[in-house]
Amino acid sequence: MTNILLEKKGLYAVATINRPKALNALNSEVLSDLDELVQTVSADADIRALVITGSGEKAFVAGADIGEMSTLTPAEGEAFGKHGNDVFRKLETLPIPTIAAVNGFALGGGCELSMSCDIRICADTAVFGQPEAGLGITPGFGGTQRLARLVGPGMAKQLIYTAKNIKADEAYRIGLVNAVYPLDELMPAAEKMAETIAKNAPIAVRACKKAINEGLEVEMDDAVVIEEKLFGSCFKTADQIEGMSAFLEKRKHEPYQNK
Repeated sequence: MTNILLEKKGLYAVATINRPKALNALNSEVLSDLDELVQTVSADADIRALVITGSGEKAFVAGADIGEMSTLTPAEGEAFGKHGNDVFRKLETLPIPTIAAVNGFALGGGCELSMSCDIRICADTAVFGQPEAGLGITPGFGGTQRLARLVGPGMAKQLIYTAKNIKADEAYRIGLVNAVYPLDELMPAAEKMAETIAKNAPIAVRACKKAINEGLEVEMDDAVVIEEKLFGSCFKTADQIEGMSAFLEKRKHEPYQNK
């Protein structure tokens, strides 16, 4: 992965998009690196949570690479959008929890990348936006779909139609991010959250993510069946037995073993 740094830290990992001179902009090579990142993390059973951030203090990901996109034909544009959507969908459906630590500009593809993560927290210097309509295109990596699901159709349409950016406090107000921190406190907060998640029973955490994500795509009657099956699947796992035994015996549970 030429443009992404991956650092394992115990039971979680931190992935840093590392194109600071280009404000970490997404091009085809970075998208391929993100695809490889998802595959690498998926294959490592020791990683129970993933934090994604950007290199430097200016940008999380400032957007897709306009230079690369500017000369595309309609067919090439559709293919580029499909590449980004395929990668972001793989990230979104990664079994383990993902946290976007947004440390600066998250515009266009950068905002879309953050929305493909389970949880978004940001620095007080962060700026979010979908500026594509001002460039003659639509959001292309899921922005029209995920933004509406996260902040509601009305607010999503306002942000997308006006192509105006919003600051961290407004992103928090509309529910796009869960918390805002001073820049120097952002990564410690993200890593503390990842560590907290990673210490919980990983089979149960993955089942929770699957239940929420899949349940949101279907009617409630079908959604509760998804939950019932995943709830049942946790029983008789070693971690469930240890967790409940510890509770009943009024002791601290042993570290969960992911089995």
